[in-house]
Amino acid sequence: MKKITITLLSLLTVVCLLFFGCSKTESREVFTIEKTSTIGLIDVYTVYYTDGTTSTFEIANGKNGDDITIEDVYERYKLEYGEISYADFLSHYLSFENNDYTIIGNCLLSSAKVYSEFTEVSYSYRPMGGVSTNTLTTIYTGSSVIYSIDEDFTYFITNYHVVYNANATSNISDKINCYLYGSEAEPTEISSNEYDYGEYAIACEFVAGSVTYDIAVLKAKTSEVKAINDSVQAVEFAQDYYVGQTAIAIGNPDDAGLSVTKGIISVDNEYISLNIDGMAREYRSIRMDTALYSGNSGGGLFNEKGELIGINNAGNTEQQNINYAIPISIVRGVVENIMYYYSDGKDETNGVYKATIGISVSTEKSKYVYNEILGYGKIVENVMISDVSSGSIANALGLQVGDRLVSIQIGNTAYELNRYYDVSDSILLLTVGKEFFMRYERDGVEYTTEEYRIKESDVSVIK
Repeated sequence: MKKITITLLSLLTVVCLLFFGCSKTESREVFTIEKTSTIGLIDVYTVYYTDGTTSTFEIANGKNGDDITIEDVYERYKLEYGEISYADFLSHYLSFENNDYTIIGNCLLSSAKVYSEFTEVSYSYRPMGGVSTNTLTTIYTGSSVIYSIDEDFTYFITNYHVVYNANATSNISDKINCYLYGSEAEPTEISSNEYDYGEYAIACEFVAGSVTYDIAVLKAKTSEVKAINDSVQAVEFAQDYYVGQTAIAIGNPDDAGLSVTKGIISVDNEYISLNIDGMAREYRSIRMDTALYSGNSGGGLFNEKGELIGINNAGNTEQQNINYAIPISIVRGVVENIMYYYSDGKDETNGVYKATIGISVSTEKSKYVYNEILGYGKIVENVMISDVSSGSIANALGLQVGDRLVSIQIGNTAYELNRYYDVSDSILLLTVGKEFFMRYERDGVEYTTEEYRIKESDVSVIK
């Protein structure tokens, strides 16, 4: 492993953790750190916090004539706080300016390419009567990311259209294989309509999915995944994304193997039309100028921290710098929804189930707000109730037309409703048994509804 030499200014968070035991909170964070004095071979550093307070620590300068290295800090961290993988240490505690390879290298541990095999049957009529049957094996290729790893199974996220074929005898592939980055191969035809996937192939099973959201979840035995690479890891979901943010795509373009492209987010919210199963549907998407090609579908879109901000699913064939990904809020909601109903012990519930709250919304006073502290901006708008269905959950909670929705609290988490689609995205998280309440504003006064627990009769399956 190459030894990386870094300065103390690159180690602000780590120094804080290792040498003077401060804890990061929302109200007290490290603002800067400076060497303020030297006493013999001892350098004194002052740490300035965002709340105006300071603290100091001391380091012997010129340790054995060498600079402090990242490996030194990593070993000190393990000594003080216990075992952690080197990749997790880099991802969680260090930030490198213009050091994309560190972030990308970590993301590759969560990436895989996908092959879905289908059987298609065609019929042709003979001139003298009778029917000729032709059987053809077709293979779709795409990409995926690792969602979670437990003792028994590893779960992958991909696009629904990667594992779905409207013309096949079984629309969902019953023979799916994944290859991890660095252990890649491709199927070899060994006889007519029969393929060998090789020693690196990981057999996967379709868990559930939704054509409406173009998301599917696959699973493989963790023992088989770890046998190929025991360093694989699940992706970390970003909380949000914004225009101008770095957008790194990892996928299998043109079935040439997993590779990386980089761009920025161009538009945070755009609707595109896709036809996956014979029906055209509108999909809310992130638009970016990151290059995508056939085979990138299902792969991860990552930010500059290596966090997942979307799942790549479409592109403009005429304009290479116009490509699309499913936003992280939809990915998170759909996948958590799928996993809940997959694990609920009921065979009859399998897929995506969405609660019907009984409200329609419109927007008012939409505007762009720039945050100087964060260094980026967001479009915000008032989310207004335009209709309340009689006898609905919303009606029972006392919501009325003209109320401005402020937030929805699901369990211990509050989700702010600053865009009209925030309502629909958050409702994906309302699985059976979840309790929620809503905050709303009426005539300039903010109110909170009673708490409501979602029942089985409140949800219906989404194709």
